[in-house]
Order: sequence, then structure tokens, then C-alpha cells
Amino acid sequence: MAVEAGKRAAVADGVDIQAVLKEAGLAALVAFGLAISIVGVRTVTIPGGLGLEYRWEWVVFAVVGVFLGRFALAYRRETRSPARRAEREEAMDRIGAQVQRVAKIAGPLLVVFAIALPWMPFSNRYIVDIATLVVMYIMLGWGLNIVVGLAGLLDLGYVAFYAVGAYSYALIAVYFDLSFWICLPLAGLFAATFGVLLGFPVLRLRGDYLAIVTLGFGEIIRVVLLNWYEFTRGPDGISGIPRPSFFGLPFSRRVQEGEQSFHTFFGLDFSSMHRIVFLYYLILALALITNLFTMRIRRLPVGRAWEALREDEIACRSLGINPTNTKLTAFAIGAMFGGFAGSFFATRQGFISPESFTFVESAVILAIVVLGGMGSQIGVVIAAVVLIGGTELFRELEQFRMLAFGGLMVLIMVWRPRGLLAHRDPTMRLGAASAKAAAGKSSP
Repeated sequence: MAVEAGKRAAVADGVDIQAVLKEAGLAALVAFGLAISIVGVRTVTIPGGLGLEYRWEWVVFAVVGVFLGRFALAYRRETRSPARRAEREEAMDRIGAQVQRVAKIAGPLLVVFAIALPWMPFSNRYIVDIATLVVMYIMLGWGLNIVVGLAGLLDLGYVAFYAVGAYSYALIAVYFDLSFWICLPLAGLFAATFGVLLGFPVLRLRGDYLAIVTLGFGEIIRVVLLNWYEFTRGPDGISGIPRPSFFGLPFSRRVQEGEQSFHTFFGLDFSSMHRIVFLYYLILALALITNLFTMRIRRLPVGRAWEALREDEIACRSLGINPTNTKLTAFAIGAMFGGFAGSFFATRQGFISPESFTFVESAVILAIVVLGGMGSQIGVVIAAVVLIGGTELFRELEQFRMLAFGGLMVLIMVWRPRGLLAHRDPTMRLGAASAKAAAGKSSP
């Protein structure tokens, strides 16, 4: 009788407490093994060499945190019935649909706010720099959204096109002394060419196999940049990349005799903020062009072909759509916008090296697209603000910054596995088109 009572107590409200505790304990055991080597021991500089510093309290915090978090997740999973889970997903889809509708009205207001941001009373150089970084990742997210969100092709090597655009701009500007406005379209053209080159070998692949090939492509580009020293200067990188000018007016204090700079042409006092604000407006304009282009092209036949490919490639073939050309256009156009962003990154930094184009960058850009909701433009904006701008709030925590970044991603995936705004309205509605056609026929 006592054993039966214990089992009934362990299984309360349909929850097997023993199983939940066992799952949480196993997760804590794994965390203990990892925490010992990762955070439990650290090398420190001491007189005469290096020494070891033991931080067992950090190990305890990690194990206890993992145990409590895993217990809460497992208990929540066991207590939620399938019907309740379906209701919650439906409610979240409704919220996503409402946010998408509100975004059509709030979008222009957000653009106005973005344009006025450098002139706000609270604005300073730090805020404008962070806003520039966020907008650059929004542009990258919108570019990758064409490949992943619209065409449904999992690309883990998007940073390769980003790197091609940056190095194309840097090499052309340094060796041929061409202006930013000439190098920008050339960088996009070279990146689109590499997108086509990547598209050819992966035309028959899908899913995990496609992801592996694109991941390998990204690493190949990085290794080539790292080892081809005569062309890319290898790990030393390329420095002295020319800064963009305002249609020939440089943002410099002193210029050669007979020439004018930006502040002298407009009769202003010299300020380093002029170049910072100009770069912000430059990436904002590029991002808005990317968004307008994407919103327009997804309504064209090629955009509808991307969506058909995303939903079902076999059905796409049966409709007479060529998957080969569809994939090539998606890779090429998405790569082109990645090249544009890369060229801006090069001119903003003034220095680039292969360390700036690692797999982590691809993972961050893909996380922005997936967490925002694949195919959702406003979702990419929200995810970029949260993941890029939000992590800046934890910059002062130093060693805990990436931990906060990972925890934020885990919370979003637990709360909203399909992304913040996973709801996607079809680009074209057959019912609406049929209704319009019927109304046109019935009208005198």
C-alpha cells in the first residue's frame, strides 16, 4: 500500500515527478561536466608564468541553474495538454497576424523615427553607432530572408557573400582608387556571381544536405581569404580602405588646396559626427531599398515561384516551375544584398580581415531570420533589435554577455519555436482574385 501511495504521489495531475527530476538531474550532470572545464578553471598571469584560478562557485551556479531551468521546462511540458498547446499556438498565430497588420501602419512611423533618430535629444555617437550596426544586420536578415524565408533553402554560409562583398570593395577601392559609389554595385555583382556559383552544385540538394554544403562553402571562402596572402593579405587583413564621400565631398578636416570638404561646402563647423550620421543614413537607405525590392519581387512570378518551392518542390515541378532557375535567382539576389552590406561594412570599418567573417556571423544572421519568423519582414526587424541591440545592454557584463545572448535565444525558442512572427499571409490569394474577376464580369 505504501508503494502504491508513493507512486500516486509521484504522478500528480498526470505529471511523473520522478521522471521530471531524473531528466533535470541528467541535464545538471552534463552541465557539471562542461562547467568544470569551461568556467571552473581559468588561466591567470602570475609572476614567472601562468597559473590556474579555480572558481567552484561558478560551477555550482551553473549546475543549479541548469537543474532548475530543466525542471521548469519539463514540468511545463508535462502539464500542458495537446489541446491547450494547440490553443496557445493558434492564439500566437492570431497575435502574429495582428502585428503584421499593424506593421503596415506602423512601418512608415518606424521609418520616420529611424530618419529622425540622429537628431533626437537623447541621441549621441554611441546610439548612432549601435543603430547603424542594427540596421546593417536588418539588411543582412532581409537578404537572407529571400533565400531561407521565401525560397525555403537553408543557407548556413551566408557570411561568404558578406565577405565577398567586403573584400571586393576593399580590393577595388585600394588598388584601383575607385569611389564608393562605383565599388558598391560591383561588390553586389561579384557576390551575386558567387551566389550563382554556389547554386549550381546544390541544385539537387535540400534540407540538411543543403545546409552542410552551404556551411562548407562559407568555410572555403574564409580559408581562401586566410591563405591567399598575395591577393587578400591573409590574416594581416586590408587596411586603409577609403571612406565614402558625400558625392565627392570628403568628411575630413583638411583637404588639398582648391578642394572642398563637406563642412566647408555647407558652411558648417567640422565635426566627426558628420561622417557617423552619413554612414547611418547610407545603411538605412540601403536597407529600405532591400525591403522595398523584396516586397515588390515577392509579388512577381519569381517571388511566387520561391514560395511554391518553399512549400513543396514536387508540387512546384508539377506546376511547370523550373526549380533550378528558382534556386539560382534566390541565391543570386540574396547574395547581392549580402555583398552590398559587406561593402558598407568594409568602408565603415576601414579595415577587414578573415576573422570578421566566421561561421558565428552566419549563425547570428540566420538566428535573426528564424527567430523573427521566416518570411516576415517586420519579424526580422524585431529580432535584429532584440539580438543585436539587446546584447549591447549586456556589454558591461563582459564574460556573461554571450551567456545572456544564448539564454535569450533559448527563451525565444521555448516561448515561440516558430519565431516571433511566424504567421505568413500568402502573397496572392486565389479567392480574392476570383472575387474580383467575378465582380468584373457581373458589372455592366
